[in-house]
Parts: sequence; C-alpha cells; structure tokens
Amino acid sequence: MSSNKRVIVLNVNNQDYEVLVKPQQTLLEVLRETIGLTGTKSGCNEGSCGACTVLLDNKPTLSCSTLAIAAEGKEIVTIEGLAGEDGKLHPVQQSFVENGAIQCGFCTPGMVLSAKSLLDRNSKPNEEEIKEALGGNLCRCTGYAKIIKAVKIAANAK
Repeated sequence: MSSNKRVIVLNVNNQDYEVLVKPQQTLLEVLRETIGLTGTKSGCNEGSCGACTVLLDNKPTLSCSTLAIAAEGKEIVTIEGLAGEDGKLHPVQQSFVENGAIQCGFCTPGMVLSAKSLLDRNSKPNEEEIKEALGGNLCRCTGYAKIIKAVKIAANAK
C-alpha cells in the first residue's frame, strides 16, 4: 500500500514543500493536513462551493477536486500567501475588511483569491465581470452586495 505513495515538490506561496502523497490525495488535503495551511477551506468537497479555491498559476482552481500530483511544477497561492512579508494585507483583502465583505469568513479566502485573479487580468472590471469571476464561490452570509463593492473598490485602489 505504501508503495503507491510518492514524494512531490509543491511550490506554495513561493516556498517549496517536499511532501509524500497518495495518488488520489487532493491538493486541499495536502495544503491543510500535510503543509498546515488551513486558510483554504473544506466546504462541499465536490467542487461546487468555491471555499477551497486557490490560485494555480494565477488561475482560480478548486483544490478539493484537483489532485496534489497535478499541481506539481505549478505556482500555488493560498490566502496565506497574499499578505506582504511585513503583514500588510493585499489590497483585495484590505477592501474586504473595510467594506464588511467577510461576515463569517468561511467563503472569504476563495472569494479574495478569485477577485485577485480577476483584477490581475482586468484592472477595471464592470459589475457583470465581477459577478462572473466570483460565480463559482458561494456565500451564505452577505448576499454578495458587499463582496462586489469590495472588489470594485479594490480595483479602483490599484
């Protein structure tokens, strides 16, 4: 059974991690349980809520439905990797805080990473583009108005 395990190197938040994984182990499991980065949330575990969103080569990716071995050789960014080394929040994070777009906080990491990816591609998105970019992320608390506002303000801060 252990012969199925394999050592891979994952680049997470600009740091390499050498991890022993099973072939069927998800990126979410490795991030949370092996590496210890618990900002990426485990929601539905079937790829429909977006709580587990990370950036894989700057593309929002559902880590619960991505095998860890498929992420080898790619740049992985989790919510822990957004703040500056000095602890200063990324502009999207700061905007979410300032605009009350965090409520319970469970969906926040996935929302923030999806918004960051959008703003990296399109620095001045309209409301429809924001809604489309966040479409894979579910929130049960805010009703989305504050989240959309936070993304708009973060875009204007760039």
